Amino acid sequence: MRYAFNFDDTKMVALFALADHKVTRCQISDWLKKEDDPAFQACSDRELALFLNGLIDDRRGKKEGPQPEPEQRLNNNIILRKLRIALNLNDEAMLAILMLAGVRLSKHELSAFFRKPDHKHYRDCRDQILRNFLAGVQLEYRPGKLPEKASKAAFKW
Repeated sequence: MRYAFNFDDTKMVALFALADHKVTRCQISDWLKKEDDPAFQACSDRELALFLNGLIDDRRGKKEGPQPEPEQRLNNNIILRKLRIALNLNDEAMLAILMLAGVRLSKHELSAFFRKPDHKHYRDCRDQILRNFLAGVQLEYRPGKLPEKASKAAFKW
């Protein structure tokens, strides 16, 4: 998301602040390092939930009243739902973004990701779907910024 929207460190700190959480530039830098870097620090599920909540507040406006508690454990379905809310996407827009990354899903397949886990038609959102959705977001919101040797038609994770 940082790359897709060209967020700098200041914007990242501000997004966390919208979710009433203070982070430093150093923390953000450590989260973004490669795993083999000695300074690398993993971003916890709670911190990612706070970032996504801040992104929702930034893009949609803060809700009145008490703010939602960040989830302690995230899964791809929750992340996809939070991104859908933050970007104010309907089914057609989400399917179009996935299509940009070369993924075809039906509305029924997509809606299964947003059902309650105990619903009989609930489906887990696999890593590949979430990666392709993020790739599509990058193509949609930051066109022309593809990785080297990539074209819109061939861009896949």
